[in-house]
Amino acid sequence: MNFTHVYSGNPVDRGEKERRDDQWIADKAKDATSKFLPLRDLNVLVTDGEDGLGWIGAADLERLAINSSPVFLGLLDDTAHFTVDISAQDKAVAELSDGNGYRFVDARSVTEILSGPDSGIVAQARAQINWHNRNGFCAICGGESYMIRGGQVRKCSKCEVENYPRTDPVIIVVVSDGDRCLLGQSRRGRLNRTNTYSALAGFVDQGESIEEAVAREVMEEAGIQVGQVRYHSSQPWPFPSSLMIGCHADAATTDINFDDEEMNDVRWFSRDEVAAALQGKNDALNVPQPIAIAHHLITAWVNGG
Repeated sequence: MNFTHVYSGNPVDRGEKERRDDQWIADKAKDATSKFLPLRDLNVLVTDGEDGLGWIGAADLERLAINSSPVFLGLLDDTAHFTVDISAQDKAVAELSDGNGYRFVDARSVTEILSGPDSGIVAQARAQINWHNRNGFCAICGGESYMIRGGQVRKCSKCEVENYPRTDPVIIVVVSDGDRCLLGQSRRGRLNRTNTYSALAGFVDQGESIEEAVAREVMEEAGIQVGQVRYHSSQPWPFPSSLMIGCHADAATTDINFDDEEMNDVRWFSRDEVAAALQGKNDALNVPQPIAIAHHLITAWVNGG
């Protein structure tokens, strides 16, 4: 598939071999050619001029008194790239705020101004910084943990257990019955305050296949049985660290009996209704914007995919 979703298409070589050498990582963290992407409260630095990612150099880290440990993202054009959390670095935050050629932008809205590959770098950087911020202590013994392998792993200082970042798989599916598709509003999201409907979605459970997760979630949320399940595409979703697994599925039953504790509403919509919504010509129905994989699953269904 040629299509690349927002937050995917990351061009960085994640440097598996290089990560094995702690001294190499330490040297590159001080190398004048290395690049560093600052995050503040998980918002990403961009430049005011060309609206690109706000990479800074090792000399800038020293000048701005940034003492946070950088996380190695990988190699791009043979140059080491890192991300660094400066949330607690007051001098750096002040220097890099509005009016100095840079600004911090929310990781969702930043996709409106970045290229596809750059949004993939944002996904990696945000997810990794968020994971480190949440895992400073060992879940086994409570000991303080520290980064190894350039930040790909945290190791406990007491029991030496190694902790790896987690990625949570989430199925998201457009169920169809001929020229109708099933869309819903979750009570947990913001869609229930609008006329926006989206594909059904839910986390994959332990010991569960993608197909089983699709069948379970659709039954739980809509009371609909599904038949054949077809994979469409996937999307990293760094809020905080999910992998959206996009699917289409055929309906085996059509009578809706949705869970009103989890869902605000679930409905069948005709192909014409959904096509008009995608064009912004249906006042009664909105669908998610192109930042979300749901938009592309719905579009593919409308186009016969």
